[in-house]
Formats: sequence, structure tokens, C-alpha cells
Amino acid sequence: MAIAKAERLMNLALCLLGTRRPLSKRELRESIEAYVEAFGPGRSAASGPGRGAASGPERTAAGSDDSFNRMFERDKDDLRELGLVIETVENLDGEVGYLARRDSNRLPPITLDAEEAAALGLAAKVWQQARLAGAASGALQKLRAAGLPEDVDPYEAHGALEPRIPVHEAAFEPLMLACRDRRPVVFDYRKATAARPEPRHVEPWALECWRGHWYLAGWDRDRGAERVFRLSRITGKVRSRGGGFTAEVPDAVTVRETVAGWAGEIADRTALIRLRAGAGYPLRAKATAVRELDEGWDELEIPYGHGLDAWLVEFGPDVVVVEPAELRADVVDRLRAVAKG
Repeated sequence: MAIAKAERLMNLALCLLGTRRPLSKRELRESIEAYVEAFGPGRSAASGPGRGAASGPERTAAGSDDSFNRMFERDKDDLRELGLVIETVENLDGEVGYLARRDSNRLPPITLDAEEAAALGLAAKVWQQARLAGAASGALQKLRAAGLPEDVDPYEAHGALEPRIPVHEAAFEPLMLACRDRRPVVFDYRKATAARPEPRHVEPWALECWRGHWYLAGWDRDRGAERVFRLSRITGKVRSRGGGFTAEVPDAVTVRETVAGWAGEIADRTALIRLRAGAGYPLRAKATAVRELDEGWDELEIPYGHGLDAWLVEFGPDVVVVEPAELRADVVDRLRAVAKG
């Protein structure tokens, strides 16, 4: 079925591009083999002498015309969605015709230097483990067909390190599509301090990757505010909901800042913690000051932003929060939630 539709669309596109004058629906129906096989010729060609009085054939022909009109409109919309510019022209007799002018469907030549081609190849490699791998590879193939220099290999290795963005969460693909289509979703989400997940109704804005973890930024309808969700804490399936967005979508810069803040990348305060000697090297790398204490402990000053409590919990008994008090309370709450299972 997919191959038949692709062939039908290709033939329709070739007819529209190859004609010098607008073609009517009847002419297109009689020119494309797939239409003829499915619906037969148009009524003007099928209705001969002596056939007008038969009600059965007339009804059959009318149904065939309706089915063809629906398929033709779908095919025309599909071609337009693929980028083909189709013009609708009405002649002096009032008959509507269609054509796709070559000058309206001709793109300017694409010129890429070696550095630009290498950047595209690098971007394609990044997504090899995600759904976007096929789209990235297809885009590079189209660029090659559009004039990418033959002596430039976008997939050639340009360094000893090859970046990867791993995507293991099942929620990534449906959320990526929901962000693209501006479609509300609902999913079950387990907060780090909660024992069980809760349903969240979200208008998804964008996905961002921070510290190897994927986050969704969006508008939480239940709370009436913007929120950021870590994909690894989404349980079950992501389900789409009808209707449009109710909140205004911020620009990309605002979304990135929101994700960065909720992921702990933006710090506006300083926290004082005690860290067991020889442990917590990632925390030591973040520290702005380190003082040695007695009995195998060090005291560190580290930047304090949203998400620091979740990070400190990962170090278990090797970390003790001294101040501020709210950070200490958040860490204790998270540890209690973990203890409860």
C-alpha cells in the first residue's frame, strides 16, 4: 500500500510539473494509471448513449467520482506538505485546473564548504542512537543530491572523539513529536521525593539534554506554571490529548534557561557541605573552597542552584549538608523517600 501511494504521488507530481497548461481533475484522472485502475475513467467518458436512464450505474459512477475526489484532495495536500507548489487556475469556462510551475519549485543551488559539511556530518553522528538518525541521514543524502561537493565526506571522522547523545528513555520519541506538533500530553511522573508516580498534564515546549540526562520543559496544566521533567522519571506511556495549547510558548532561549535552572546549571547561592575524604570528586570539582577537617572529613563551599539536593543524595553517607537549612531539609526528605522505597 505504501509503495502504491508513493508511486501515485510521484506520477501526479510528474504530471503537474510536466504540463504547460493547467490540467483539470478529469484530465488527471484519465492520465494517471493508479486513478484509472481504482476508479475508472471520469463520468463524461464513462457515460455513453443509453446509459443515462440506468439508476444503478449512475449511482455507482457518482460514488466513484466522490471517492476519486477525496483521494485526489488527499494526494494534493500530501504533495503540498512535501513542498511542491501547486497552483489552482480557473479558465474562461469556469473549469478549475492544476499545475506546478518549474520556476516555482526550483531551489537555489546549495553550496557548502568543507567545514560546513563536516558540521552536518558530526550532527548526524550525534543522533545515531535516536529516532533522528534516519532523518539526519536522509537530510545529508538530499544535500548530496542538491550539490554537496563530491570530494567532501560528511561522515568522515574529524577527530579522535565522536560525540553521542544516548536516548534510552521510551518517552523521548513521543515527547519529541508532541513538541514538534504542539500537542498536549499526559504521563505518569515520579518525583524524587515521592513514593508513587502521579499523572501530569503538560503542554510540551522543548527537550534539552543536560549532564547526560534528558529534560522536558513545558506548561503544567495542573499547577498552572512552567515545569521541567526529567525523562527518566516518566513511567508508563506518554499519551496525546486533543486541543491546542492554553499557555504562550516562550522563545527557545527562555526554554533553555528554564531547563538549565531546573537541572542545577544556574546557581545563585553557595552551600556549605561536609564531604568524606577521598569521596565525591565531582563535588570537589565544583567547589569554590575546600578546607580539611579532622576525622577524615573536608568542608566544601559549592554553588547552590535548583537540583543540588537530588545530586547530593547520590553520594549517600559521604555527604552532610551544613547550610542552608532548606537544602539540608530537602536532602533529608529525599533520603527518607528513598528509604520508604
